[in-house]
Amino acid sequence: MRHNLVLLIGLISASSSVIFIKASQLDPVLLAAGRLGVACALVAPWFFKALREHGVFFRQEGQRVLLPGMLLGLHFITWIIGARLTPAVNSSLLVNMVPLVTPVLLKTMASEKLVAAEWFATLMAFSGVLWLAGWDYQLNREYFLGDAICFGSMILFAVYLVLGRTNRNFPAVWLYMWPVYTVAFLVCSSICLVTTDFTEGPYTPRELLLLVGLGVIPTVIGHGSINLALKRLRGQVVGVANLGQVISAGLLAYLILDEVPPASFFPASILIAVGMFGVFRKRRAASKACP
Repeated sequence: MRHNLVLLIGLISASSSVIFIKASQLDPVLLAAGRLGVACALVAPWFFKALREHGVFFRQEGQRVLLPGMLLGLHFITWIIGARLTPAVNSSLLVNMVPLVTPVLLKTMASEKLVAAEWFATLMAFSGVLWLAGWDYQLNREYFLGDAICFGSMILFAVYLVLGRTNRNFPAVWLYMWPVYTVAFLVCSSICLVTTDFTEGPYTPRELLLLVGLGVIPTVIGHGSINLALKRLRGQVVGVANLGQVISAGLLAYLILDEVPPASFFPASILIAVGMFGVFRKRRAASKACP
């Protein structure tokens, strides 16, 4: 139960990223680098504390953070760019296709095979996403680039999640997260130096607050909690639960941005919630069935 709660807190926090991204006017690559810089600064004390306790492990296994760090950095950049090039419903559908990709990745990368209860929960939750997006999805050549970028970002995020599952034997989550954030920050910063015109703003207190908020809430709390949950929960449980971001993001957008969700949002949310409940309810049985 405690791990389910940690995951839910992480998903709600992570879903707030779209609020900060829509509110900010900073360059996408600079915004991605900035949020990771904030995350690195906040997590550093816990990392060095864990390093003193598990230094031998990190010297032997530390190279395993390189790939997830690079994937996370590229995911942040492509998600911000793609979300600004296509309608919200398009980007929401594409980025939440993760549970359809993770079964193959879990089988090949983590030797984790789905059981019947997880398949049922996946199909139930994903049917809610299709219901939500199916009424309004805009298939338009104008949005093709944004759609393609969002789809690629979803693949990056799916592989990042599965790598988090394969790296669950890190003795402390901060021993994994801070190096991942650091690698992602270096990737984003390197791209930023090449692509960003630093003479363009706006560099205002409001933008600084949005940047810090993006680094603290969806990055540290959100991604940190998700990776902590991945140490104990099966990969597809996290993948299906990730669809809950559709619900929380829709509610946050309504409360903060006054974006009224479509009528399909409510029945779709029920289907997603049923799928999430099913995968949580059957988690223990599914774990026993897994070799």
